[in-house]
Amino acid sequence: MREKYPPELIRDLEEKCKRVRKLIIEVLAHAGSGHPGGSLSATELLVCLFFVHLRHKPKEPDWRERDRFHLSKGHSCPLLYVLLAECGYFDKKELFTLRKLGSLLQGHPDRRTPGVEVASGSLGQGLSVALGMALAGKLDKLDYRVYCLMGDGEIQEGNVWEAAMAASHYKCDNLCAILDYNGFQIDGRVQEIMNIEPLREKWQAFGWHTIEIDGHNLEEILSAYATAKTIKGKPTIIIAKTIKGKGVSFMENTVDFHGRAPNAEETKRALEELG
Repeated sequence: MREKYPPELIRDLEEKCKRVRKLIIEVLAHAGSGHPGGSLSATELLVCLFFVHLRHKPKEPDWRERDRFHLSKGHSCPLLYVLLAECGYFDKKELFTLRKLGSLLQGHPDRRTPGVEVASGSLGQGLSVALGMALAGKLDKLDYRVYCLMGDGEIQEGNVWEAAMAASHYKCDNLCAILDYNGFQIDGRVQEIMNIEPLREKWQAFGWHTIEIDGHNLEEILSAYATAKTIKGKPTIIIAKTIKGKGVSFMENTVDFHGRAPNAEETKRALEELG
């Protein structure tokens, strides 16, 4: 049975999601470029992770026993940057330097940014990176967990499945992959470009504990992370069904805003919708 969470926690997370989404829109509009669609689709997933389940110290980003998070789909870094700022890794004013020359916040994450573990952006490599972190934790006898957020178009890449096979073989139960299954990639609908179904059965066949959830339902997300911590002897993947551009009507379920920042009129409308 799914765990019940205090209403005040859910309300607080809902408010955080709203604030994060508004900041994503504002920051991208100011930059004039970037990727809103996949940032908005994964908002609940990462808000629940960063504010509830991730063990970290924003004022001590290299704390040895911290949990590790790797954003494999690096184009969704506006979401990551906003969360890092909200958590206190750096001043929020830095958000409005996004994609500027010399900024800490580039168009894809790199290690100059406090809280970023590894550079990302070359899709398909993130799960291998996260697996390396998980194996290092095992070898060093540290009990940290490793979380890796991937895109659904990304898992068309063969390297993902090599990492999936290895993670199962080495029984990396400290590794949790999260799939932002919003149904779109840069060229269109995922299922039309290369069908990735049946997903649950594929990951199970590779030896992973598999959880399917509504990626915008806060209680389901919190429960999935809690369950993943209890799984022994195998890695876990959370397959989260989401909506591309969630929260902004004209961005939802469309590829148009995969890599285009909103103009002034669109920004005004989006912020009004987000409240």
